[in-house]
Amino acid sequence: MLELYHCNICGQIVLIVNEGKGTLVCCNQPMIHIPEKMGEEEGKEKHIPVIEKTNSGIKVKVGSVPHPMVDDHYIKWIEVIGDTYLQTSTLKPGDAPLKEFCVPFDSVKKVRIFCNKHGFWITH
Repeated sequence: MLELYHCNICGQIVLIVNEGKGTLVCCNQPMIHIPEKMGEEEGKEKHIPVIEKTNSGIKVKVGSVPHPMVDDHYIKWIEVIGDTYLQTSTLKPGDAPLKEFCVPFDSVKKVRIFCNKHGFWITH
């Protein structure tokens, strides 16, 4: 559930909310599954989401070392996932690599980010 797929031709990205039995096709080719990276890969210090509890919910910072936010290398979005919700916030070049979410800290099951160069990263 909540899997990402990518088209290698046009760059389209699709989020699967409810998995079916068919094959996703874009530009007349099967789409490629984007796996979650959990930190075994190079670059984890700039990609693994860091969660902090705040008075109004949580703050998600991208990486223990701030992630670049320039035109050719930036975080496209941050997702916060709980049992009954999915909240997403988009970012663009020039933004700070962090976002705040009004969700109870203890309800967060997973946080994911998507880097336009290095893919999909996760923390539990």
